[in-house]
Amino acid sequence: MDVVTAYLYGSLDSDIYMKVPDGINIPNPKANRNMYCVKLQKSLYGLKQSGRMWYNRLSEFLKQKGYTNNDDCPCVFIKKSSTGFCIISVYVDDLNIIGNGSDIDEARHHLKTEFEMKDLGQTKFCLGLQLEHLPSGIFVYQSTYVQKILEKFNMDKSYPTKTPMVVRSLDVDKDPFRPREENEEILGPHFPYLSAIGALMYLANNTRPDIAFAVNLLARHSAAPTKRHWIGVKTVFRYLNGTKDLGLFYSRNQDPILLGYTDAGYLSDPHHGRSQTGFVFLQGGTTISWKSSKQTLTSTSTNHSEIIALYEASRECVWLRRVIHHITQSCGIGIAETPTIIFEDNSACVTQMESGYIKSNMTKHIIPKLFYPHELQKNGEIEILQTKSCDNLADIFTKSLPYSTFKKCVDGIGMRKLKDLQRSGGESL
Repeated sequence: MDVVTAYLYGSLDSDIYMKVPDGINIPNPKANRNMYCVKLQKSLYGLKQSGRMWYNRLSEFLKQKGYTNNDDCPCVFIKKSSTGFCIISVYVDDLNIIGNGSDIDEARHHLKTEFEMKDLGQTKFCLGLQLEHLPSGIFVYQSTYVQKILEKFNMDKSYPTKTPMVVRSLDVDKDPFRPREENEEILGPHFPYLSAIGALMYLANNTRPDIAFAVNLLARHSAAPTKRHWIGVKTVFRYLNGTKDLGLFYSRNQDPILLGYTDAGYLSDPHHGRSQTGFVFLQGGTTISWKSSKQTLTSTSTNHSEIIALYEASRECVWLRRVIHHITQSCGIGIAETPTIIFEDNSACVTQMESGYIKSNMTKHIIPKLFYPHELQKNGEIEILQTKSCDNLADIFTKSLPYSTFKKCVDGIGMRKLKDLQRSGGESL
């Protein structure tokens, strides 16, 4: 559902004055109009606090109707009823309602009574994301957006590739993603590098974790891109051209178990001595959270970089567990509280997180906060297990992989093609 002129419903929490708009008479027509002002009684579009005021107004109304939220997910409102539950997720003025038929009808009635709403029916397109409702689950993808950006950057007729980046060399002189050299020219304004990176980031952050690492590498050179980097951007576009309908499939038939994988690419940026953090969390076999980023600390060993990556993953895990706990408890869904398993392929890291901070020549320089996962494991919130490097799904976020390994990771994190799902009998409802 879409709220019409949502910001106009907000009530101001402070005095705000504005110039008298043209068309409004002033008490003394002969006086200078700049000598007068008007005091706003309601929020307007363009005010810096308009969004917040609208949220406060909507939140107050929903809580009056029995909905609850919390600080971990303030835009998710939940109400338990005798027939089930109703969830309302809010993104500015776009509302998605989840529940059974009677609860949804009741929520729609309450909202339409209080606000002017557009009822758009079953959600099939939201914020650039397409949703395909299949008998076996929900498929989330962005083929329309992919086609749009391919046409925008004249890559819709390009020859597809199987991976979003070439298998790179970490030799400082051969790495295609190395910074600009003195003899290389910076791309001119006729190369829309920043625009392309922004368009790709929207994909990488929403439904295409398979391009997250490539986009992360290319985004580092936004200040001084060269033709080498532009070729890298075009490689990502060529990969997208062959995988337009690739997306995330959330199956109805999988157990809703939260699993995590974490990995580090030691000296992934050999030019600045920095490593790469990568992690992914799956719920019911499909990714719900992922990250690929350059580490802000300089790691001194592979083990050190893995500890940093595990620390970042554990913090995300704590938040995900709280969100899931809030949703399940508010909906009255009983789920056993068990530790979240996080897979890590570095045996030394797994051992250290099990035994805690050990002051030795190899680890005494590592700041104690990075052993936060040990505390979580001790408290029963997570369980860190070792996995083989070839089975670590987080590899896709830290390394450039050959096609066979890349495809294994893509399948492992729950990415599917729409045509494959429909061919297997999952026709759209």
